[in-house]
Amino acid sequence: MKALVWEGANELAVRQVPDPQIRNEQDAIVRVRRTVTCGSDLHLLGGYIPFMERGDVLGHEFLGDIVEVGPQVRNHKVGDRVVVCSFVSCGKCWYCQQQQFSLCDNGNTNPMITENIWGAAPGGCYGYSHALGGFAGSHAEYIRVPYADQGAFTVPDEVSDERALFASDSAPTGWMGADLAGVKPGDVVAVWGAGAVGQMAARASVLLGADRVIVIDRLDNRLQMARTHLGVETLNYEQQDVSGELLERSGGRGPDVCIEAVGMESHSSGPQFWYDQVKQQLRIESDRPIAAREAIYNCRKGGSVFILGVFAALVDKFPLGAVMNKGLTLRGAQQHGQRYIPMLLERMARDELVTEHLATHTMPLDEAPRGYEMFKQKLDGCVRAVFQPTNR
Repeated sequence: MKALVWEGANELAVRQVPDPQIRNEQDAIVRVRRTVTCGSDLHLLGGYIPFMERGDVLGHEFLGDIVEVGPQVRNHKVGDRVVVCSFVSCGKCWYCQQQQFSLCDNGNTNPMITENIWGAAPGGCYGYSHALGGFAGSHAEYIRVPYADQGAFTVPDEVSDERALFASDSAPTGWMGADLAGVKPGDVVAVWGAGAVGQMAARASVLLGADRVIVIDRLDNRLQMARTHLGVETLNYEQQDVSGELLERSGGRGPDVCIEAVGMESHSSGPQFWYDQVKQQLRIESDRPIAAREAIYNCRKGGSVFILGVFAALVDKFPLGAVMNKGLTLRGAQQHGQRYIPMLLERMARDELVTEHLATHTMPLDEAPRGYEMFKQKLDGCVRAVFQPTNR
């Protein structure tokens, strides 16, 4: 089958790889209908996430049709159209029982790597390095889905492929950020980043009853999307004083909840960007935490900050004093998608959650390297590039 593989830092190629096979009784094989780029993939391309190997198949956000099931799969059958959570979780360990699915004890087949880096191993993730299990990704014609009864969800007939696709990762990640940050009716919420995850966190905040939701970015097309499709307020940090505006829009206190949806390669128009950029390129620090710093500094006293963007290891100039002295609650997590995906599909079916606008560019899988270049460079207003394998 054809797949998009990693050939080294900033090098991608579409080539033939072996077809996936059933390995365990709880596996399913899915023929991929749609698979989409994600901002966290760019960290892999840039070489910032270690433990990638030449030939690894990329991609973790997808939906498709089940074509084969293992003998222990009970909830699905051949022919089902399913969306699959990007994180691999067993559903039975202590963490899964607590609905902390991305922390699964059994989803990551290479736990020693992250135990040495982070002190413990999270679950596995499709197409996201051998540190998170070494699973083949979804930018392919077919993919093996372990623990299919736990990670695959049947898509309602009334929900299109283009909408359901984002229930794999972007929508549950964004919803989790708003939920675990404690967004409640009457809150003022600020979201750093107007990509797919940031937009989904903003929409979740609206549906959870926030009084004002403000999305911060520098790209006008993304900010326009947030205003048009989500009904939220926006700030362009290259043109407006973010701190002053957030104080003005929150009664002089600052936002109740600040959600960082940018991650380890965040950008700024100020000198801090060059400081972090140089240190990251020299590997003196692994991650640029610019948006995370701003979220902490701008959050009101006693407020909540949630880190949704992907971080790998170490950051510099982290404002721990602000966290402590302002009495902030600081949380972060990879997505616990299995907790949220059924509810999100129901909301999609009721048109409460729309995502089609995020898929700005659709192309065949053969053109995936070009799609990633457009996505990385933000060419032609690309927010997400969706790939359709040639078998569809």
